[in-house]
Amino acid sequence: MKIIAIGRNYAEHAKELNNPVPSVPVIFMKPDTALLKDNKPFYHPEFSQDVHHEIEIVLKVCKEGKHIAEKFAASYYDEIALGVDFTARDIQSKHKEKGLPWELAKAFDNSAPVSNFLPKAQFANLYELNFKLDVNGETRQQGNTKDLLFSFERIIAFVSQYITLKKGDLIFTGTPQGVGKVAIGDKLQGYLEGEKMFDFEVK
Repeated sequence: MKIIAIGRNYAEHAKELNNPVPSVPVIFMKPDTALLKDNKPFYHPEFSQDVHHEIEIVLKVCKEGKHIAEKFAASYYDEIALGVDFTARDIQSKHKEKGLPWELAKAFDNSAPVSNFLPKAQFANLYELNFKLDVNGETRQQGNTKDLLFSFERIIAFVSQYITLKKGDLIFTGTPQGVGKVAIGDKLQGYLEGEKMFDFEVK
């Protein structure tokens, strides 16, 4: 199982980090060791003083495919979840300044908490999904999939030109504006269409 993540897929988030709005999807990877499930606590790494939360819709790939045409891409995922792409922003900034890869900032252990998955069929419109992240009971991030720069199908088609997708792979589809620092003791709760999807603590 691999975790594929999309950067800068909401225009307002790209702007808040002073990044250009991309013309094609920005891709990075997280290893399977980044996955954190079942509301287990996230242990703040000692190597960063500035870990940020980034809430995202996550797709679960349901069959193998490569060179997938966008018009067929919807059949390659059947479930969605909410996830957090934890990012060591201080490390990322240093690496970006030097033109180096972001992996140390994105791929560290437990940096990808994921909720339980729900069948996509239970949602009337995948491009009208409201989701939000509360930290200590206060809403920090709020998004709607209508604001995606690249649709789920476009992402799948694009990624599959380079990387074969396999059953069980996860795709993090980008975060809306409002990313911010987490601290030990914070309680993070994620909601999709008003339903609580995850609830865990930073330790």
